[in-house]
Order: sequence, then structure tokens, then C-alpha cells
Amino acid sequence: MIESQKPFAKNQQPKLKVCGLTRIEQIQELILMETDFLGFIFYEKSPRYVLNHLTLEEISMIGHRAKVGVFVNESLDKITETADQAKLDFIQLHGDEDGNFIDEIRKTINPETGIIKVIRIGNQSPEKLQKIISDNGAMANYLLFDTDSKAFGGTGKTFDWNLLNKLEIPIPYFLSGGISEAHIELMGILHQKPFALDINSKFEIEPGIKEIEKIKNFKNKIQ
Repeated sequence: MIESQKPFAKNQQPKLKVCGLTRIEQIQELILMETDFLGFIFYEKSPRYVLNHLTLEEISMIGHRAKVGVFVNESLDKITETADQAKLDFIQLHGDEDGNFIDEIRKTINPETGIIKVIRIGNQSPEKLQKIISDNGAMANYLLFDTDSKAFGGTGKTFDWNLLNKLEIPIPYFLSGGISEAHIELMGILHQKPFALDINSKFEIEPGIKEIEKIKNFKNKIQ
């Protein structure tokens, strides 16, 4: 149950990440809008699998300072190779990767590449989630909280944000999971505000095809 519905404070402006991108022309529009993070999914089972639409070279040529590659239980070698060839600025680990995996991947990727570790929220207790955060928070640059699903994201469903108020979050975090314009006013319930909002399925015509005007309106409202 939502504890309160205070408007999201204007002086706390979250950055914006648009994930599941597949079309160059839409990516260019998002760049012109000064979108903070661009997300590309490198998970073959995803309907937004970017390599069905763009090559690694095409992604590497996209001029943006925060290109994020999303991986799910991928091998170290594959992540390192993809990040290098696509010139990714961030790696987002969306699977069951643990702190040891993050430690290992730091040894193989460009030291300037950031790491975002996803914590998928389902029916875990706050105690269990806190342990997961403790195990990963020291290794990653950012955390990302998303709704758990067998498909590893893209559910369009939102978890109970009140749960985040019961946790100690030691590093900045992205907030994901079915976020839409309807959620903006509910950000006020969060004691520790998100560093960035991660949007995807609620701003699409179909998987990978974004509604640019809808994203523009959302960006204006949060910033």
C-alpha cells in the first residue's frame, strides 16, 4: 500500500535511461533530447535483442557518452568482447551474477566502463534483499531495482516501492519496472531518491519501437 502521494521534489531531478533501443533514427532523436542513458539489450531471448536490428559496429558509432549494454547470465569473454566492439560505457548485469562475477569482469573490461547490477524484486524479504545489496553494492557503480520475472525484465509491472524504504542502499540506483507517467507523483514516497529512472515497455508501440513524443513529455515532467 502506498504510504503517501507527495509530488516528486523538483530539486531532485532523476536522470533518464531509455532501454530496449533498436532503431537508429529513434536513438538519434533521443540523443537530441539529451537522454542521459541509452540501453541496448544483448540477451537473445528478449524481443528487444538489439543484434537482430543493429550491428556492433553501428552501435559503436553512436555518439553518446552513456551507452548501456544489458546482459543476462552471459560469459565474461562475451561481455568483454561485446563491450569493446560496441564501445559501451556501461555494462548492466540483469541475471544471477554475483559479487565474485563483478570482481572478475572488472579485471577484463576497460577500467572506465561502469557496472550496473540489477536486483530483481519479487517475494523476497527485506532481510534477503539487504544481503543481496550488501553482496553487490561494494562491487558495482550503480544498482538497478526491477520487477522480477522469468523473462528477466520487460514485464511492464511495478513492484512495491515502499520496500526500498526498508533497505540501506549504499550507492546510487536506477528505478525500473513498468514505470509510466502515472508514477511520477508517487516518487515522493521514496526516502532515498533514484539516481535515474529506467523506462521501456510503457513507452513503446511494439517491442523496440519507442513512442518518442511520449518519452519527451515524460522527460519534461521529471526534469
